[in-house]
Amino acid sequence: MTDIQHSDQQAGRHLPATTEEPIANPGLPAHTWRPTDVDEASAKRAERQVAGLFGLSAVFTLLFCVAYFALDIEGNWNTFAGLGASTVALGVFLGIALLCIGVGIIQWARKLMADHEITELRHPARSSDEDRAGTLDALAAGLEESGIGRRPLIRNSLLGAVGLLGLPAVVLLRDLGPLPKDVASAEEGTGLRHTLWGVRPNVRVVRDVVGTPIRASDLAIGDLVNAVPDGLFELEGVELQVAKSKGAVIVVKMEPEEIKSGDNWAIDGVLCFSKICTHVGCPISLYERTTHHVLCPCHQSTFDLSDSAKVVFGPAHRPLPQLPLGVDEEGYLVAMSDFTEPVGPSFWERER
Repeated sequence: MTDIQHSDQQAGRHLPATTEEPIANPGLPAHTWRPTDVDEASAKRAERQVAGLFGLSAVFTLLFCVAYFALDIEGNWNTFAGLGASTVALGVFLGIALLCIGVGIIQWARKLMADHEITELRHPARSSDEDRAGTLDALAAGLEESGIGRRPLIRNSLLGAVGLLGLPAVVLLRDLGPLPKDVASAEEGTGLRHTLWGVRPNVRVVRDVVGTPIRASDLAIGDLVNAVPDGLFELEGVELQVAKSKGAVIVVKMEPEEIKSGDNWAIDGVLCFSKICTHVGCPISLYERTTHHVLCPCHQSTFDLSDSAKVVFGPAHRPLPQLPLGVDEEGYLVAMSDFTEPVGPSFWERER
C-alpha cells in the first residue's frame, strides 16, 4: 500500500503517515458472477421480468381506479368476508401495485445492476474536497452501472408505473366532499350551495326528531326550537345525514320591536336561521333570551339573532344565513325559498 497522509486543514492537525493498514486484510473469497453477468440471454430475461412487474403495477393501479367507480357500496356487492368490498378491493389493488414496484426494483438491483465488492478505510468525519468530488463521480458511475440509460424498457416501464400511482391520489380527491353545484336536485339539496329548503316551494318547517309542523302561534316569546325541512326523515343513511347537516335550523321568537334589522323575513316575531356555525360548521343552539345571543359551543362564536345573526364575538366572520319564512294556508311556517347563501364555513369557489 502506498503512503497516505491524512490531514484536517480546518483543525490544523496532521496525522502521521503510515505504510500499514490499521486492520489486516482478512481476505475475500473469489467473486462468483451471476448468470446475468455472463449470459446476455439471462440478462434480457431478467429485464423482461422487471419490466413485467412494473407493467403489472400499472395494471393494478388502473384496477384501483376502476374499482373505485365500479363497486357500488350501496348495492349487492357492498360486503366481502364481512368487510366493505369497495375498501377491500381498493386496498388490495393499491397494495399489489406498490408491491410490484418494490419487487421489480429489488430484482433489478439483484440481477442487473453492477455487481462488485469494494472495501474502504474509515476516513475523518469531514471529507476532503477530493473525496467529495470522488463521491459525485461515484454517483454518476452508479447511475451508469444501474443500466437505466442502457435499458430503456426498464426505465420506461418504471416511469409509467410510478406515474400512474398519481391516479389513485387524484381519484381519492373525490372523497373530500361534494362539488358546489348551481342547481338543486329534485330529490335533495345537492352540493354545497343548496339544501332541502329549496327543492320545492313552501317547504314546511318541522320540529327536529318528531317531525311535527310549527305554527307561529305555538311559540312563546323567548322560545328556541331546533327544526328541519319537511321530508327530511324520508331519507336514509348518508343522504339523511348530509341533508340534515346543511338543512338544520333554529327557530326563535322575540318581540317584533326587538328585531333590529333584517329582510322582513319574520312572521310575528319568529325568525329562522341556519343551525350550522359559519366558523367550522359546529351545530349551535345555546340561546340567551334576554340578549338574543346564540353561542357556538365549539369556539364560542356568538351571533345576535335580533340583528340578522351578526357576529358579536369569536372567530366566525359571517352571520348565520337566514331562512325566509312564510305561512301556508293552514297557518304553518314554511320556507319561501332556500337560503340565499351557502350555509356553514368557507369552501373553495365560495363568494365572500
